[in-house]
Amino acid sequence: MATFEEMDVDTIWMDGEFVDWEEAQVHVLSHALHYGSGVFEGVRCYDTDEGPAIFRWDGHLDRFYQSAKPYNLEIEYTPEELTEATLELVRRQDLRSCYIRPIAFYGYKQLGVSPVGVPTRTSIACWPWGAYLGEEALENGVEVKVSSWRKHASSQIPTNAKTTGPYINSLLAGEEARRHDYAEAIVLNKEGYVAEGPGENVFLVRDDEILTPAVSQSILDGLTRDTVIELARDLGYEVNEHATIGRGELYTADELFFSGTAAEVTPVRKVDNVEIGDGGRGPVTEAIQSRFFDVVERRTDDYDEWFTYVET
Repeated sequence: MATFEEMDVDTIWMDGEFVDWEEAQVHVLSHALHYGSGVFEGVRCYDTDEGPAIFRWDGHLDRFYQSAKPYNLEIEYTPEELTEATLELVRRQDLRSCYIRPIAFYGYKQLGVSPVGVPTRTSIACWPWGAYLGEEALENGVEVKVSSWRKHASSQIPTNAKTTGPYINSLLAGEEARRHDYAEAIVLNKEGYVAEGPGENVFLVRDDEILTPAVSQSILDGLTRDTVIELARDLGYEVNEHATIGRGELYTADELFFSGTAAEVTPVRKVDNVEIGDGGRGPVTEAIQSRFFDVVERRTDDYDEWFTYVET
């Protein structure tokens, strides 16, 4: 993965202004740095024949504002203002495809657990980003490890909010997997059922039926998860989006795959060194993945309502 220093990006939108990349800074005593009090989104913009197109921007933006509610984060900018700022940011950096990161967080004023009186900062950045788990992973799949770390429950932290602080759980799970030479992790919830990956939702295929853990299983209700469910049903597959999946079912699945803004649709070929199905990308996964990329790269006119065009 390229570092920011290796990328040709120079501008960030921050608190209503476009600023130089190196000048987009916050104070070391910012509340969010100490207490993880921020919310964010990850969004992809794809290169299409009609120009750069942001995928499911409206859904991501809606979740951005919804995530802020449990923390009383007052985002002072309207959805329309954030949309125009994002479109202009992509234009200014002449990006055909990119990853977009909006973030809102409690900033600098005083330091204590309570953020009362602390101002909210809002920023948007974008940069080129390829396949999250590697280009070869999209075809060959990845090997994953069931983590010893459990996913926090919705009774502890709102799991339907995309909050900065709780992603330390994802860091622990992912790095544990990589220390054992796996590409990624799968995390169980506190009851021991399958929840999700550190930054992905999980799908299981059994007898041509597609199952994915229910939102009640302490998962983030991913926009790509929702996309996969709709695409799969439109392809004629039966989808159970309210499933409870035990750890053992992972090993006996016909197919497994991840979904996510970063991971897109990535097959899983092994779990804990147990080969899944034939040990490669299965036919159902391949059909959904192919349809997904046909849609996001606009090789079809279907689902055009999912796209916000940059109009360079």
